[in-house]
Amino acid sequence: MKNGKIDFGKLKKESMDSVSPIERREFLRVGLIITGVFAGGTVLSVLSNFNKVFASPEEAAEKYPYKPHYAMVLRQDRCIDCERCLEACRITNDVPSYGYRTRIFEKDVPDAIGRTREFIPVLCNQCNNPPCVRACPTKATIKDKKTGIVLMISDKCIGCKTCMLACPYNARYFNDERGAIDKCNFCYDTRLSKGEKLTACAAACPAGVRNFGDLSDPGSEVYKMVHQLDKVVWVIRPDAAAKPNVFYTKG
Repeated sequence: MKNGKIDFGKLKKESMDSVSPIERREFLRVGLIITGVFAGGTVLSVLSNFNKVFASPEEAAEKYPYKPHYAMVLRQDRCIDCERCLEACRITNDVPSYGYRTRIFEKDVPDAIGRTREFIPVLCNQCNNPPCVRACPTKATIKDKKTGIVLMISDKCIGCKTCMLACPYNARYFNDERGAIDKCNFCYDTRLSKGEKLTACAAACPAGVRNFGDLSDPGSEVYKMVHQLDKVVWVIRPDAAAKPNVFYTKG
């Protein structure tokens, strides 16, 4: 902290320095896969491929009958890396300096016209088919039957880190203070359960990057954004078949 302000650039470096070589290689592997999506890799059109990574509206209502069905759509090209979302998340959820619930990856685009760097916000994808839940030996990580949010029950966590290895998005870390794995839960305990409508990161974003809402409500903004036909919508690592509830678009 410098002059009362958290140096997130330093925290990113310290976070990388604190992990083992194996974990670092895993982080880089996932990072390369993620940035590869935006470098001309797999992009999924709502019109032709949405049902492959999630489900058609009719199938979604049957397979994933969550009410509300929380989801987030990120307008990736609007991110300016101001890190207000990171700061809001840390303060709201008491995230330690070495931890994270959301991060922002950077990607240089040297041949681009005008802006030559893009920023890619990432967080737990709150998967409908979560590998972490299947991997946990103590049922410390669960899929909430009402909202679909993937939650951590810290009292049941034995710190085996199996869920960390299973997660396709490297979205978890071990919280030393809690003695348990921690991750994004869409601010369920700190905001949603208290009547707030937005996650801390979505409320703090000044550029309209993070759009949060109810995917089961056809009138909600996230539903309209995910099912629009005039813009491309995609997910990270569709090959993992995790059926994420975090989507990306531009514009």
